[in-house]
Order: sequence, then C-alpha cells, then structure tokens
Amino acid sequence: MAMTLEQLNATSESHAAEMLDGLYEHSPWIAQAALAARPFRSLSHLKHEMVKVLQDAGVEAQVSLIRAHPELAGKAMVSNTLTAESTNEQSKAGLTQCTPAEFAHIQKLNTDYNGKFGFPFVLAVRGPRGTGLNKQQIIETFERRFANPVDYERDECIRNIHRIVEIRLNDKFGVEPTLGNDVWDWQEKLAQHSDPGYAEYGQLTVTYLTDAHRACAQRISHWMRDCGFDDIEIDAVGNVVGRYRAISTDTATAQGRPKQGAAPSGGSAAHEVASVGVKTLLTGSHYDTVRNGGKYDGRLGIFVPMACVRELHRQNKRLPFHIEVVAFAEEEGQRYKATFLGSGALTGHFDKSWLDQEDGDGITMRAAMQHAGLCIDDIAKLKRDPAKYLGFIEVHIEQGPVLNELDIPLGIVTSINGGRRFQCEVMAMASHAGTTPMNRRRDAAAAAAELLLYVEQRSAKDGDSVGTVGMLNVPNGSINVVPGACKFSLDLRAPNDAQRDALVDDVLDQLKRICLRRSVSFTVEETMRAAAAPSDSEWQLRWEKAVDALGVPQYRMPSGAGHDAMKLHEIMPQAMLFVRGLNAGISHNPLESTTSDDMQLAVEATTHLIYQLADELT
Repeated sequence: MAMTLEQLNATSESHAAEMLDGLYEHSPWIAQAALAARPFRSLSHLKHEMVKVLQDAGVEAQVSLIRAHPELAGKAMVSNTLTAESTNEQSKAGLTQCTPAEFAHIQKLNTDYNGKFGFPFVLAVRGPRGTGLNKQQIIETFERRFANPVDYERDECIRNIHRIVEIRLNDKFGVEPTLGNDVWDWQEKLAQHSDPGYAEYGQLTVTYLTDAHRACAQRISHWMRDCGFDDIEIDAVGNVVGRYRAISTDTATAQGRPKQGAAPSGGSAAHEVASVGVKTLLTGSHYDTVRNGGKYDGRLGIFVPMACVRELHRQNKRLPFHIEVVAFAEEEGQRYKATFLGSGALTGHFDKSWLDQEDGDGITMRAAMQHAGLCIDDIAKLKRDPAKYLGFIEVHIEQGPVLNELDIPLGIVTSINGGRRFQCEVMAMASHAGTTPMNRRRDAAAAAAELLLYVEQRSAKDGDSVGTVGMLNVPNGSINVVPGACKFSLDLRAPNDAQRDALVDDVLDQLKRICLRRSVSFTVEETMRAAAAPSDSEWQLRWEKAVDALGVPQYRMPSGAGHDAMKLHEIMPQAMLFVRGLNAGISHNPLESTTSDDMQLAVEATTHLIYQLADELT
C-alpha cells in the first residue's frame, strides 16, 4: 500500500522517519532533519528540503554520504550485502548479470576512480526516465566522468544521490510521472529522424526542410491530432500549428478543474464567453536542431503544452481562450543564414532575400520550400495580429549549469539577454621569435590575449553579463614568429540593452587602450545586435505562482541564449520557464538531458498557468 503525503504530514516524527527510511543509503539523518519543514505541500517540496539539508551539512558530511554508497557491481553485490534498494536498482540496470569481461572492466573502473577521487562512483542507474540505464550507458558515463575535477565530481555524485532518492521516494508514495514520461517518449521517438551523414552514426541533426525535418513535422502533426487539437496545419514556412479552441458557444458552462497537482483547487464556475473576440494563448518552440545536437532543445517546449492540451481534451474541458501550440520549423540557422525563421514569420519579419540563399549543396531556400510543397506566396499571411493574442509562453531546457548546480528543477526567466557580436583584428609587427627582445615586441596575439582576460573580468563585475572570445586566430602563424596579426570574435550579452551597451563600451575602450600602449592598431566590425527581451511582469508572475504551487523554489534567472520568445516579444508580451538540464546542463550536445520528473513538473506548472489565466478571464 503506497504512503500518502497527508499521512507523512500528520504522523509523529518517529513514525514519519520510519516512513522515509531507506531513501539515503545508510544515512537516515537527512530525511529526519527535513521533517522539520512539515507540512510538505508536495513531494517536490519534500525533495527540495532534503537537498537543502545536505547542502547545509557541508563537504565532510557529503563525502561521508558518498562513501556510504556501494560500488557499482562491486564487492557488496558479490557478497550480497547491498541494501534492498540498491539491489533492485543495480538489478534493473543489468549489473547483476555482467559477463566476466564486463565485471572485470567495471572493477578496474571502480579501483581507478576510488584512487583518484577517494570515494566510490555514484550514478542513478535507473536513469532520467526511471526505467534503467543499460550496461553500456553506465560504463560510458563512468569513463567520461573519470576526467572530471575532484570538486565537480563530488557534486555530481551528490546530484546523482538526490536523483536516486527522488526515484525511491516516488516508489514509496506510488507516484509515477506519467505526463513527464509521455513527453520524454515523444522526444525519444522524434529523435529517430536525423539527417544523412549523422543518422548512420547515431547523431541527431535535423536542419531546415530536409527529409528528416519534414518527417518530424508529420510526426508532430499526427501527435497533435491524437492529443485532441481541433485544427492542425503545416504552414507556409513549415511550422506545425495546432489549435485547441475555446468554449465554442456564446454561453457555456466550464467543467470543474482536472484533479492534478498543477491545477489550483476549486469547483466549477459559469463562463459566459462570446465566440467573437475570444483571444489566443500562444506557446511553442522549435523542432530543428544544431548539428550533432541534443533531443530536448526546443522540442521540450512543443511537447509540454501538447501534454497539457491532451489532458484538457481527455477531460472534455474548454477554456475561455484558444490555445495555439506552434512547433517552429527553424530557429538555429544551420542550413541557411536565417535564424528564427519560423517565429519571425509570425511577427512579419521573413526576409524575402533569404529565398535566394544557397545551402552547402547549392540548393536555394526557395527550391527547398518548393520541394517541400510549401506555398511561398502565403508566407506574408502568417503574420499574427497581436490584438488577437493574450501573450506567448515558452518552456525550454535551461542550456546551462545553474539549475543543475543548485539542484532546483525549474527556473523563471526574467529576461532574454540582449547581445552584440564583433569581428576584430589586431595588426602589429611580425618578427623573429628568437632575436626580438621582449621589450621591443609588437605582439598582436598578446594584445588580443590581454583583452580576452579583460572581457572575462569586466563581464563578471555585472554578475549576469557574459562575454566570450570564441574564435582566436593568428593568420599564417608560425612557432618561431612573433604574431603580426590576430583575429578574434567578441560576443557580449546582458539582460538589458543599457547594461549590454555599457559592457560593449568598456571592452572596446579597453581594446583601444591596450593597442595604444602596445603600439599596435586594430579594426572592429559589428556583425550582430539583438535587443534584450525582458519578461512581461504579469506573465512572469503567473509562472512564479505556478512554480510556487508545486512546492519548489521560485528561482529567477536571465536567459543567456536566444529563443523564439525573443521574436514574439516584438509583438506581444512573453515569459519563459526553464527546466533543469543534467550533465552540467550541457546543450547543443548529445549529452543534453533532463528527467521525466522535471518534465512532469513543467507540464504541471504550465497547466497551473493556464488555469490561472482562465480564472483571470472569468
């Protein structure tokens, strides 16, 4: 019989401690200390309180906890002294059925890892989906993490321990993240489509209007139909658009809210909704990818609202507004130099000159569109009338390490950073590396390196600004020549335009000072300028209320990366929700990942926001 949160909150402290026994390996003190935060509003609240207990306990206690865990396929498994929970988890991963060669390899990894770090390797072997990693995935992760610094690896073990506990807690309380699992499964299935040159290597690459891209569009449109969307189309630029209509009669009675943790409590209410003038909530993200990218960038923001609509449809519920979910066809700019093509078409910013661009094979965008059966003449008709929309929301994997390091599942985006990019060159005097004294050199690379360090220091002063020199090149450089030229890039971003421009001014002024002092010259060409997109205060507040209702912290953060919400920001209010990523939050990479539990929270938060909006409008 599964336990309930109500029982945990109401029982004595000693009995509550017994209920939570077995979560942390041989370390009941963590759950016991977390009980001081009762009553728990949700399992997510309980999980976070335990995270806080361990964070506050300090490094020594954390290392002791790691050392309390058994090695994978180690001595404790051989001697049958694993806890019941560990036995179950290692068995599901197939570690109890290793071949002699696999067992020997894992034993060597255990020995080498312990020798380097001083504690055993800990991995949540039931994985992000909860169904178990296979032996090959475990071994690959083991080998990859061996290269981590000690401090990072200690924290990674702790994060995996919290994931182990999350799954054990779900088992105790009979909780299954079914909506999160569905979102996970949609993404796994969609990732089966990949462009030639990558698919055969198991890599995910879906660029604009390739066969794989068009197959993704068809799959998404079919799943939208299954979810109960009323209208589905693939528009003139390849966006997949699904619409779930509002209450269709002039006077209708809204049914009670769905029974799920995300929705606010309350009974039914009479809604009088005029068919004419009903507005639309717009949401979605992109389904194209970078080359050899991850499965969740963009696509998470398509499937989360799809799951919300499916639950509305299953419960025969209609709202006082339409919901429009758009799977944007292009955001990454990988095949053509036309980023945000899908969302830009909705704001009326499709540049017709793009049609004559050629890809690497000489195929113009116009030809690719015609081959895909898209009606180019209809692109102008895609522009949305902002008067008909309530706003735009987007759910997205964070694509960074912050939430992962804090062990917080959701982040509320305060602004999408504005950015400016530059191509720079320092011109100096090439000279012999052996015969030119250090005090007589005019070294272009040294000047660029000095600026690089300044960019790092100056950006850090703002706290939330970021600066990057991503390309650094000495043309025709030689090992025995003092560099006479150095080309480099500058990428400077901040949450608002004033802060961004102040950063740019300081960096370019410092470049001038460095070059003057070193008697070298320079050129600067601005190649991109994007305005910041602050979240609309009302929409951000809705996300904050939704996240708070789940019992998880309201963590506010800027987005350093660009998103489709930046384009929609030009014509309507917008706000975003981030979902924690695993593996240091890496993105645009095959290691990009998140858990079905975090996806479940994203669905619940989005559902809560939808019901907030319904309450406001009625």
